[in-house]
Amino acid sequence: MSRIIRTEPNAILSKAVEYHGFIFTQGVVAVDLSQGIEEQTRSVLDQLDQILEEHGTDKTRILQAQIWLKDIADRTALNTIWSAWLPENMAPARACVQAVMADPKILVEIMLTTTK
Repeated sequence: MSRIIRTEPNAILSKAVEYHGFIFTQGVVAVDLSQGIEEQTRSVLDQLDQILEEHGTDKTRILQAQIWLKDIADRTALNTIWSAWLPENMAPARACVQAVMADPKILVEIMLTTTK
């Protein structure tokens, strides 16, 4: 039976789940929700870098991204930071939608699927 590794599990979610060399992250939101879209996006991407590093991989191995924005009008600002963060020609399959967030101060949430 293949091993499933759950990073920092609690009653409702794990920070990440690793199975057969795939890593599935939780939906990550910014640490400081008082900031604007650019700062929140950078915070989310920094946290995702840390999660991937904990699992022995990095953003060159991202397969898929799911992105939720409180306001789709923030898509251009998000894309500017997202594109600078991604390695050249390494864009994953991606969805980006407007959503009602769990906390109205959350401007962006990102979940990744990656591999080792």
